[in-house]
Amino acid sequence: MGLTNNTNPSIIRNDILEQTQLLGFTLTGICSAEPPESFNMYQNWLSNNFHGSMDYMENSVPLRKNPDSILPDARSAIVVTLNYYQNNIHTKGMPRIAKYALGRDYHKVIKSKLKKLSKNLQEKYPEATFRPCVDSAPILEREYAKRAGIGWYGKNTCLINSQRGSWFFIGILLTNLEIETDKTAIGGCGTCKKCIEACPTGAIVNNNGTWQVNAAKCISYLTIEHKGEISGNLKPLIGSWTVGCDVCQHVCPFNNIRENQPLRSALTTEPDFLNKRSWPSLQEIMQLSYEEWDTLTQGSPVRRVGFEGLKRNAKINLDNERR
Repeated sequence: MGLTNNTNPSIIRNDILEQTQLLGFTLTGICSAEPPESFNMYQNWLSNNFHGSMDYMENSVPLRKNPDSILPDARSAIVVTLNYYQNNIHTKGMPRIAKYALGRDYHKVIKSKLKKLSKNLQEKYPEATFRPCVDSAPILEREYAKRAGIGWYGKNTCLINSQRGSWFFIGILLTNLEIETDKTAIGGCGTCKKCIEACPTGAIVNNNGTWQVNAAKCISYLTIEHKGEISGNLKPLIGSWTVGCDVCQHVCPFNNIRENQPLRSALTTEPDFLNKRSWPSLQEIMQLSYEEWDTLTQGSPVRRVGFEGLKRNAKINLDNERR
């Protein structure tokens, strides 16, 4: 049972929409916090070892089965997005960093905004409980975003909004409040296979009729999550990517600006993302001391790569430039 309150669920919804707009979120949707229908699909993905060496994805299975494990008595999920799109022209000899990692760590940015939202709502609904979640929390956030009308699953497994594309982060605020919900998003890629054909490593695969990403072959995984040596046959395919990869989103038609779709690939307005880091050259990265790396990566998503990982990736990029 969720929180019993005398406030109309539609009034609570309007309060939330007003607050999220003031906090600068791009989109807001609301859905029930019922257990995810895609849980079995997630287990199937794990059983195929598509998670590579990300053991935490497997260790968190019991928690991902029901949002109640994160927030007891959760009734609603307030789902928000934050656009991070901006240009990042790559120069030879310099690190190539995916758009998501150009500015401040999005976990910090989104969680800070969600905490403010939680605080504001707590003041208005003092008996309610809240739990902010970003993608580091054990929750299948894409499903709740789909339920909340934010977008639908693309073949590249990104959540795609038909009007805005896929260049956005997802955040969730779980609550025991009962709130008026949105309709589930509907959409699809049709016969388009541009992301599948463009993926340098062939990481996007069809598994029993469901499109999934084999993270063990994905450049984003290899350059960020994978620790240690990268297989020799994959190194040339990484090309110039130092941190992450944007290929499957770059080629997606839903990220192409059109006269009748001006919001696609719109420039982010979030100051923390627009404040892009300046990075040393690949050669200079190879010579970084630990202390220099520590200072350089403070507050950046690039820190996730690690000291040795960043040097490993820079060497692969330099070797690929010489091929």
